[in-house]
Amino acid sequence: MYKLLPDKKGDESYMLGIRKKRSKLGKWLDKNGIPQKELEKATQLNKNTISKTCNDPNYIPSQKTIARLLKAIRKVDSRKKMSDFWDM
Repeated sequence: MYKLLPDKKGDESYMLGIRKKRSKLGKWLDKNGIPQKELEKATQLNKNTISKTCNDPNYIPSQKTIARLLKAIRKVDSRKKMSDFWDM
C-alpha cells in the first residue's frame, strides 16, 4: 500500500521538510499561507536569517532583526507583538 505521508523519521517526506520543526513565527507564516521567501523580500533580511528564525524554536534574533520582522508581520496583522513569537 502506498502512503502519502510515511510516519518514519528516515522517510523521504521527513527529509523533504514536510514534518520539520517550526518556531512560533514559522507556524504563523504557515497558518497565514505566507512563504518564507515573501518575508525575506519584505524585511530585506538574509535567507539564512529568515530560515533560522522560522525553523529554530530556540533562536532569538537581534532587536534590529525583530523590528524588521514585526514591521512586515504587522502589515498582515497589526495586533502582533514581539511576545507572540519570542519569549524574552
